[in-house]
Amino acid sequence: MALLQVIGVEHAFYGVEALSGVDLAVEPNTVTGLIGPNGAGKTTLFNCITGIVPPDRGRILFDGADIAGLRPDQVSRRGLARTFQIARGLPRLSVIENLMLYGPRQPGERLLPALLRPASVRRREEALVARAVAIARRLNLYSVIANPASDLSGGQKKLLEIGRVLMSEPKLILLDEPVAGVNPTLAREIGAHLKALASEGLTILLIEHHLDMVARLCDHVIVLAEGRRLAEGSFAAVAADPAVQEAYMGRRRAGVP
Repeated sequence: MALLQVIGVEHAFYGVEALSGVDLAVEPNTVTGLIGPNGAGKTTLFNCITGIVPPDRGRILFDGADIAGLRPDQVSRRGLARTFQIARGLPRLSVIENLMLYGPRQPGERLLPALLRPASVRRREEALVARAVAIARRLNLYSVIANPASDLSGGQKKLLEIGRVLMSEPKLILLDEPVAGVNPTLAREIGAHLKALASEGLTILLIEHHLDMVARLCDHVIVLAEGRRLAEGSFAAVAADPAVQEAYMGRRRAGVP
């Protein structure tokens, strides 16, 4: 059974269709790539899945439950988390504070426990600190763990985004261009982290324009074009599909090689 299933999802902005009946499925314990030309509707689909914008029509099933129309916090609590194209860490908070902010089940967020700080609150905060440190070590962020997020490089901010979603203990993560604007060395490092996470059973759906990374990482690839699913299969299969080539490159004019 698919962990995530999108059925006939439509969404329009002021009458302009961004999604025109998208159908797709993400199997558990896989890395699935979502690719397509600019304007295909990839980020809009992520926004619908994660509750940032509600779909106009269609169903979104996650782990057997329909999550279409839920708020982002409700979606996240069910075990579905995402990153954004532009890293959105809180710039004045340190790396460890950014990580801890995304830990679930924080009793200290309520007024009375925050004031009284009973043992249960202290134990949970200690557990969150330990998890944040472990994630920082894993993602090679431990050396900057006390630095404000504003001091990080672009690639480090991307790693911090990944760390924040890992703090939420997700079943599925949606990654929106995880290596966009990142230098090649750090892009390879991010790819290695994602491959390791996938090997440990985390399910990943990612948007990426670096097709070499898609080819290396993804078990399955889905192509969107003009708000619809155009093709799916292995990377080699979709790359060889004439319809996919046309969507990326445009239709050749008669007489033009």
